[in-house]
Amino acid sequence: MKHTWLLPEYLEDILPPAASAIERARRAALDVFASHGYELVIPPLMEYLESLLTGTGRDMELDTFKLVDQLSGRLMGVRADMTPQAARIDAHLLNRQGVTRLCYAGPVLHTRPGNLQTSREPLQVGAELFGHAGLEADLEVQKMLLKTLKSLGVQALHLDLGHVGIFRALMNAAQADDGLESDLFHALQAKDIPAITELTRPMQADLRDALLVLPTLYGERSILARAAEVLPKLPEIGRALDALETLAEDLAASDAELYFDLAELRGYHYHNGVVFAAYAQGSPYAVAHGGRYDNVGQQFGRARCATGFSLDLRALAPYLQPPSQMHGILAPYSTDPALAEKIEALRGDGQIVVVELPGQEAHRVEAHCNRRLVQKNGIWEIE
Repeated sequence: MKHTWLLPEYLEDILPPAASAIERARRAALDVFASHGYELVIPPLMEYLESLLTGTGRDMELDTFKLVDQLSGRLMGVRADMTPQAARIDAHLLNRQGVTRLCYAGPVLHTRPGNLQTSREPLQVGAELFGHAGLEADLEVQKMLLKTLKSLGVQALHLDLGHVGIFRALMNAAQADDGLESDLFHALQAKDIPAITELTRPMQADLRDALLVLPTLYGERSILARAAEVLPKLPEIGRALDALETLAEDLAASDAELYFDLAELRGYHYHNGVVFAAYAQGSPYAVAHGGRYDNVGQQFGRARCATGFSLDLRALAPYLQPPSQMHGILAPYSTDPALAEKIEALRGDGQIVVVELPGQEAHRVEAHCNRRLVQKNGIWEIE
C-alpha cells in the first residue's frame, strides 16, 4: 500500500498553533522593516537559472532545483535564496540613484537541508540595503536584525562578526590559484590545522603563519587587538580590522553578546566585506546571517554597494512565543437575519465566531469555543 500522505525527507507541514506563531512573526518582522523605511518586494518563485545564480554562483549552484520551462525551453531554477532577486530588482527595475531599502518574505527551496535540524523549504524573511558603501549601512542592518529578533521574542542572542577581506587579502598576497584558494577555504571552515599546514608549505613564512593562526582568532573583542599583532601588515587586513573595531564600538550598547571569528567565510564567493550571524541560546546553528556583497548587481547592469541579512522563520519556530489558545464564540446555524447581523458585528470587533454546521454537535469541542450565542427574548446574546 502506498502511503500517499508521506512527504519527502526534510519537508513538512506546519500545523496549528505553530503556523499561527510563524505568521505572526512574519508580520512582526515586516513591521520592523517598514518602520525603518524598507519597502516590500515579492519576487517570483522561479526564474531563469542564470539570473538566480548571478553573483552567488558556486554557493547556490548545488542548492538550486532545476527544471525546463515548457514555454521557452530554457533552464529555470526554483529560488534557493531571495537575495539575488532583490539585487536584480534594485539594479534592473527600480534603477534608483540613491539608497534603496528592500525587504521580502516567502518560501525558498533547497536541494539539501542546511543541517540535520532544518527544512529544505525555509521560510525566508530578509532585508537588503543598496547604494551605500560605508559602515553606516552595515551597522543599520545589524541593529535592525537584533531589533527584529528581539521583537519575535528570541532572547539571549549573540552576534558573530567576521570579515572575508582578511582571507582574500592573504590569498592575493600569496598569489594562490583557484584550486589552492578553494582547498584552504574548506580547511579554514573546518578549522583543520593539519590540512592548512600541508596546503601552506610552499608559501612564504609570514603568510603561512597567518593562515595557521587565523582559525584561532575567535572570541570577544580583544581578539581584534591580537589579530593586529599577529597578522601581516597588509592594507586590506588593516582596513578590515578597523571596520570590525568600529562595529564593535557601535554595537557595544546592544543587548547581544558580540563575538568575532576571523576564519568565518560564509558566502565567501559573493560576500566581500563584513559578515555576521546571530545565534540564540541553546541553538548550535545560526538563526540569521548576513553581510556585505557589493557589486552583485553588476550582472544585472548596475554594480551597487549592498549589505543585508535573512532569517528562516521555520528555524526560529522553537523560540517564538506560542499563540494563546483560540477561544471563539459558537453560533448556531440559522437563517435568522438578526443572528447574521450579530455575528458580523462581533467579527467586526475582532471576535472569533464559529458557525456550527448542522449535525456537528457531537464534535463541538473541536471548535475551541468557550462561549455561545443564544437567543433570549428574541435577542441574540453571548453566554
